[in-house]
Amino acid sequence: MANIILHKADSRGNANHGWLHSRHTFSFANYHNPERTHFGKLRVLNDDQVSGGMGFSTHHHENMEIISIPLEGDLEHKDSMGNLTVIKNGDVQVMSAGSGISHSEYNRNKDKPVKFLQIWVFPNQKNVKPRYDQITLKPSDRHNKFQQILSPDADDAGVWIHQDAWFHLGKFDKDFFTDYVIKKKGNGVYAFILKGDVTIDGNVLNERDGLGIWNTDKISFKSNSQDAEVLLMEVPMNE
Repeated sequence: MANIILHKADSRGNANHGWLHSRHTFSFANYHNPERTHFGKLRVLNDDQVSGGMGFSTHHHENMEIISIPLEGDLEHKDSMGNLTVIKNGDVQVMSAGSGISHSEYNRNKDKPVKFLQIWVFPNQKNVKPRYDQITLKPSDRHNKFQQILSPDADDAGVWIHQDAWFHLGKFDKDFFTDYVIKKKGNGVYAFILKGDVTIDGNVLNERDGLGIWNTDKISFKSNSQDAEVLLMEVPMNE
């Protein structure tokens, strides 16, 4: 029988710094919950909103796979490898911090917020050469199906990371049914509801709820509202 853990949206950590409002699914910065430190190799899931013209000044990362998924607005990225880019809704950005990388992130616009998900995954290799990449996806490719946006394979769809993980995005019509089959034995899936209401393995979920499932071969999915949007993150569960 599958193991399940449910994280309701209002149970997340809440950090409001004025210019930054962040909801933390797992322990991060000043939010610490010993029962919510990670889900398998998924370490951080931050739901961030940055005010116009504001952002994160240059800071350092090591030995972490860092994925950013913009939801609204324009996020400017600058790093120690010489990259200066802007990502927006429809894009996916990845950094393999490896042996060390410094970067900054700013809201490109002065008059409106930028909203994005910041996700950290523990790597399966340490001290790799730092790497940056971003891609632009076709939202139409996720209508009533799970569009792969990340994998362990540089030749596969989406960006890639140093971990046996697969991420998918989907946008669904009301009453649409499907299954998601686990790609690697021993992996689990963490589902994060971006919009609308869905049912996963009999569990009713609402906007910004999270549900982790492991010890199963597949999960059942049903959309309960029109244009429900879901992010599925399949990651290894071994410590």
